[in-house]
Amino acid sequence: MYPLLLSMSMALGPVTGPVSWSFLARPAADGQVVVELTAQVDDGWHIYATQLENDLGPIPTSIRFDADPQWTPVGGLAEPEPEEVFDPNFEMQVRYHSGSPVFVQHFKPSAVGVHPLRGEVEFMVCNDKTCLPPEVVRFNIDVPAVEVKP
Repeated sequence: MYPLLLSMSMALGPVTGPVSWSFLARPAADGQVVVELTAQVDDGWHIYATQLENDLGPIPTSIRFDADPQWTPVGGLAEPEPEEVFDPNFEMQVRYHSGSPVFVQHFKPSAVGVHPLRGEVEFMVCNDKTCLPPEVVRFNIDVPAVEVKP
């Protein structure tokens, strides 16, 4: 009986949570590369903003790019304007995103050719009743070749 249950669960594919991520890199007109990290958050759920009031509540969303001499970040990470509410579960003001928030980072390439951008997103997802443990999603983005500008 147990082998049958195991094989049935494996046939259904991996279990997915209420958040999925997609990653995209595109050239910009100024020789830079724009990286977009998009969360697809199921209805009724939310992920937290990158900056929260304090560290006594939920885990903020963190986007970390691996150090790579081929890529220099330009400016900071941009995120959409988060919703801000008082959360009685955490007893604090929280800032979060629902729907399909897009986080954007610009990079300047230092070499011609195709060089992947690697990193990870760490996030926590909650609804009005529960939170899931923080999760880390690794990414590897193939970046199209761009002309390197001095």
